[in-house]
Amino acid sequence: MTRRDGFTRLITAGLPVLVVFAAVVGYVRPAEAYQLATRGSALTRIAVIGDSYTTGTDEGGQGPQAWTTQAWQLLANQGVKIDADVAAEGGAGYGIRGNRGNIFEDLTVRAVNRDDVLVVFFGSRNDQPVDLQKYPVLVGETFAIARRVAPKAKFLVIGPPWPTADPPPVVLALRDNLRSQAKAANAVFIDPIAEGWFVGRPDLIGPDGVHPTDAGHRYMAEKIAPLIRSQLTVPL
Repeated sequence: MTRRDGFTRLITAGLPVLVVFAAVVGYVRPAEAYQLATRGSALTRIAVIGDSYTTGTDEGGQGPQAWTTQAWQLLANQGVKIDADVAAEGGAGYGIRGNRGNIFEDLTVRAVNRDDVLVVFFGSRNDQPVDLQKYPVLVGETFAIARRVAPKAKFLVIGPPWPTADPPPVVLALRDNLRSQAKAANAVFIDPIAEGWFVGRPDLIGPDGVHPTDAGHRYMAEKIAPLIRSQLTVPL
């Protein structure tokens, strides 16, 4: 399947082709304002790797409510037309396999293309059970694969978010390790924990206490869209 103008291709593992196509169709019909904003502008190709904060859940963020779709619309309103491959899986991390058996390395192989100008990695709190001695190697290998496939791409690495001001020590250790690996890969690192994403905003997190609501996805789109734009060579 080739890319089309102005849509997010959602890459999933283990789904029949017809189901994947049906999922994509939901992203190929943007709002009229999005179509007008992007008409005639050049494509900016990026890849996004993530977990359930990117896939959306029953708590929110499904279909057009996903932060990715909303971020592309925000960028389109600024004349930046995004053509994205998104590979995300609930439960997945750099070292922990998700609900379809994949880690971020597998998702990176599926999503990243040679002509991508930016690769975004987001997460993951799912890595809490991982061996912390092996974790830096797993992260480094994931970044190395993306670099081999897309040698000219910039990397934007967003660390694991936490909805309260007191994340457990293991999450802080994961965050610190990820920051170090991002620096080694010459990536820009964003720390949602230090920046207090979601803290004091119960409306942004669903009743399960973990996953963002539709409002939470809108909030993430408003946070992440400017971060993506800052990494792109586009007219101001």
